[in-house]
Amino acid sequence: MSVQFKMIPKKNSLVSPPEVNYYPCAVSKGEVNLNNLAKIISSRCTISRPDCYGVIMALSEVIGEALSDGKIVRIDSLGTFQLNLLGTPAATADAIGKSNIKGAKINYKPSRELKSKMNKITYKRIR
Repeated sequence: MSVQFKMIPKKNSLVSPPEVNYYPCAVSKGEVNLNNLAKIISSRCTISRPDCYGVIMALSEVIGEALSDGKIVRIDSLGTFQLNLLGTPAATADAIGKSNIKGAKINYKPSRELKSKMNKITYKRIR
């Protein structure tokens, strides 16, 4: 199977006169949810779909707990999850405090194995 894409026009107003360039945009063929994942995984191994569901749910929970504890989560064949803080600057290092932190986001870095699978993707343009 190949990833379908279409061309999307984007206007660049920073140049005079404004110009339109076209960029490729992936077209989704739907989504896979937790139940689908559990069903697919259970068909490829010896554990049942409810057991797969439980493992995936527990993995999600444990990753969240580890990130909340300030740890980096590395899953060899999947990748690395790490917290990144969002905040406001301060004039000096001593002036930084909890009030400067506005939130957190999760950074995900795919494993080399997963990245190499992305290099094997084929593409098909749709009109």
